[in-house]
Amino acid sequence: MNEVEEVEKKLLLGNAAVARGLFESGVTVASAYPGTPSTEILEFTAKYDEVYAEWAPNEKVAAEVAIGASIAGARSFCAMKHVGLNVAANPLFTVGYTGVNGGLVIAVADDPSMHSSQNEQDSRHYAKASKIPMVEPSDSQECKDFVRYAYELSEKFDTPMLYRLCTRVAHSQSIVEQGERDEVPLKEYEKNIGKYVMMPGNAKKRHPEVEKRLELMTEYAETSPLNRVEYGDKKIGIITSGMCYHYVKEAFGDKVSVLKLGLVYPLPVKLIQEFAKEVETLYVVEELDPFIEEHCASIGVPVIGKKLFPICYEFSTKMIQELISGTTEDAFAIVDEEVPVRPPVLCPGCPHRGTFYVLKKMGVHVCGDIGCYTLGAVAPLGAMDAVVCMGASIGMSFGMTLARGKDFAKNTVAVIGDSTFIHSGITGLIEVTYNKGINTVLILDNSITGMTGHQDNPTTGKTLKGEATVSVDLEALGHAVGIRRISVVDPFELEKLEKTLKEELATEEPSLIIVQRPCALLKEVKFPGPVKINLERCKKCKACMKLGCSAISIQGDHLEIDQTLCNGCGLCQRVCKFDAIS
Repeated sequence: MNEVEEVEKKLLLGNAAVARGLFESGVTVASAYPGTPSTEILEFTAKYDEVYAEWAPNEKVAAEVAIGASIAGARSFCAMKHVGLNVAANPLFTVGYTGVNGGLVIAVADDPSMHSSQNEQDSRHYAKASKIPMVEPSDSQECKDFVRYAYELSEKFDTPMLYRLCTRVAHSQSIVEQGERDEVPLKEYEKNIGKYVMMPGNAKKRHPEVEKRLELMTEYAETSPLNRVEYGDKKIGIITSGMCYHYVKEAFGDKVSVLKLGLVYPLPVKLIQEFAKEVETLYVVEELDPFIEEHCASIGVPVIGKKLFPICYEFSTKMIQELISGTTEDAFAIVDEEVPVRPPVLCPGCPHRGTFYVLKKMGVHVCGDIGCYTLGAVAPLGAMDAVVCMGASIGMSFGMTLARGKDFAKNTVAVIGDSTFIHSGITGLIEVTYNKGINTVLILDNSITGMTGHQDNPTTGKTLKGEATVSVDLEALGHAVGIRRISVVDPFELEKLEKTLKEELATEEPSLIIVQRPCALLKEVKFPGPVKINLERCKKCKACMKLGCSAISIQGDHLEIDQTLCNGCGLCQRVCKFDAIS
């Protein structure tokens, strides 16, 4: 066998390829908080016994764990989605000053078109603002290879490296050539106060080092193998990166010349200027903000960018071909058929449904949070007033009552999931107790991190690798921060939940209601099986329809329960006053 034949090739998800890259690069410590589209990176990393992999309480802690491991001499890694980088921004900006000991890579996954996010955020701006270099792969093979490059650059230039993904790269699959693991020894650890203790006097000395590093990295960008020119027809030149590179190649092949950027910060200067001289018309194809375009303008290279391409949402092969050439090949045409609308809904049997049904019935103002339960805003429940970011619900509910007074507080609640509460809700609860609020907070405890695919968290008693560990006692935590009134209620016990809510809203002190029932999709959760509607007893009052359960629908002149969707949670039986469901 020759060497090529001996290389193992596998079809890998982009996130799985990143994990493989971590393994092959000799990484020993990896931390993350789950967030789509980055979640699977750590799930796949956990399969490699050589790598310590964990779920951290939030992205800031994940970054701090990785930074600590790096300073101690290990190659380390942390991952998050784009809004998670907001949470980790504090340590991010300062580790740019300290530099590294062992290589440090911080992965961030952007979500153009907001498939599972509350905003469209271009994380390239974080690279520029924090003065930290950023690489961006375009397929699974590059996902693996760019990890190795990132660690080599991190250690060569004494810098953390940002590693940017997007949803399409993270969640698409392509062939990856796999290699062996490099056993990278721990770098020697030496106490270095001037380098790692960022008090003002030391930070002032480190800032010039950061600027020198950027100059060196910009020089490196000119000849880096991460950036490459692919000449075709020189009438049209395109500068691009990430998934957009594949859209461009699919649309035009060799009919255009392409400058593919893998090192997206700092960007090269001479390489772009020389490429521009070789082509007649130059385009920049990039999703979200005009990051590359603005760099081109700053170095005197005229390009066609956001005047032609949209600033919002994902691109496609068809869009790029149409906007540049004015035509579309049949292969890229979209079938002109109406697709049925399929809005996201809470699963049949979801424990959150009972909570929002009661809140809607009571007419309570609800400050929501990020999780499956955000779908409590969707009709017919429509129970949410506001959702902003992870952990914001408690602080927002307090702010609303500060603005509108005590009576408003007695008709306002904050809802937050167990994982989200640990992530960034605890400080909000302390805010309420410390500043003498009277707010009512509901922790929707479904025994798992549901929205991102059933990851364990500090309340479940299991680590990422499935090992038993301590679990945070939410009741004890509530008492510890000053809450005296704490209730635990099953959200399917509708009458008890409503009674508890009325009692706690009426009190003039802060209260905590832990609404506790496991996610319906957990393997250990068992339901009795589907229920049916007795059409003779049914009065067509449609009370069951107010639950917003996807298993219940109107068929012609009667109501019907889909036997393939219903699991028999019994919630509809509880709201039917005519015993028509059994």
